[in-house]
Amino acid sequence: MFDIAVFGSLFLTLFVIMDPPGITPIFLALTAGRPAKVQRRMALQAVAVAFGVIAVFGLLGQQILAYLHVSVPALMIAGGLLLLLIALDLLTGKTDEPTQTKDVNVALVPLGMPLLAGPGAIVSVILAVQHADGVGGQVSVWSAIVAMHLVLWVVMRYSLLIIRVIKDGGVVLVTRLAGMMLSAIAVQQIINGVTQVIQTS
Repeated sequence: MFDIAVFGSLFLTLFVIMDPPGITPIFLALTAGRPAKVQRRMALQAVAVAFGVIAVFGLLGQQILAYLHVSVPALMIAGGLLLLLIALDLLTGKTDEPTQTKDVNVALVPLGMPLLAGPGAIVSVILAVQHADGVGGQVSVWSAIVAMHLVLWVVMRYSLLIIRVIKDGGVVLVTRLAGMMLSAIAVQQIINGVTQVIQTS
């Protein structure tokens, strides 16, 4: 049977970790200046990439990490460093990429991963899948994962209306704000990873 407690617990956990309201200014900053059609496509691409990554780790996470001899703290530190590099680009205004690849790159990295499908979300899903009892538990876990990604898509898709209101000056402000938020997230992620390394050593 469908377990509403398992569904609610994982959905709430993923909501806090993936933070749809917090991702909005970062998404707006990274997609600013692109046609509305491209921005909508990037929102869908980012969510699809995040879901794909989380689904793979949900199914094969422990085996992948064990095969590569990668610990969860190492995954957290690597994701934090990548986010920090992107945050510095946002803060300094160096967000331009080659024209032929910028749309795809931004949707995949950092939006799809590691912002949405970051170490915290991946680890939460791995543990939830492992602890789910029977078919009902698994259905509840995967329903929560799908529901969370639908929420992310809706939030990013309709956040594009904000750009029409704030115009170019507002976009620059949002970009700097996103850079600050992202750098804080990155540093916290690195600290958490280092702390876990120290505790397990």
